[in-house]
Amino acid sequence: MTIKLIPGRGMYANAYLAQGTVLVDAGITPMSVEAHRESIKYIVLTHCHFDHIAYLGPLVSMTGAKVCIHAADADGLREDNLNLAMQFGSHSPGIIPDIILEDGNQLEGLEVIHTPGHTPGSICLYNKETRDLISGDTVFSDGAFGRYDFPGGSRETLSTSLDRVADLEVKGLYPGHGLPALDHGERHIKAAQALMRSGYA
Repeated sequence: MTIKLIPGRGMYANAYLAQGTVLVDAGITPMSVEAHRESIKYIVLTHCHFDHIAYLGPLVSMTGAKVCIHAADADGLREDNLNLAMQFGSHSPGIIPDIILEDGNQLEGLEVIHTPGHTPGSICLYNKETRDLISGDTVFSDGAFGRYDFPGGSRETLSTSLDRVADLEVKGLYPGHGLPALDHGERHIKAAQALMRSGYA
């Protein structure tokens, strides 16, 4: 599994190019992936918040890629109150997804793991062979996790999701914000799990 980091700028989320064909999240400008425009087949969104979907329209226009998102977050591509677009002084991309993802789906060697809590349709993408986890805003590489006080968020549900990913063998952890952890990713996940269980976050 090859995963290329495309860092987000400011408040906007990281994107990742996996296997050269899957662009994970769309908070980066088309110019950032122009060199790969012919190879990107899918744009997989880890969830619907605006910092992860801001450039979805232009990226689809440039690549012709199919847009993939979990069913529980699909409406967030069109509804400003769900994707927090107004906090960025903007509006929803207004796109209907091509593929509705469900837990357990496989896409280009990546397994979809439904990890609600940050949003109802948050997902992680896991490659069992390489033990790489693209985690969106479910868990970060500093032992923290995504907020659960936005519309549709739930501390209890996010805690359950952290327990689930903590059971995975994770070498590389590729979060929606911050730098990836290229080794011992499971340590960062377990730290986030412990923080959640402590009740201090």
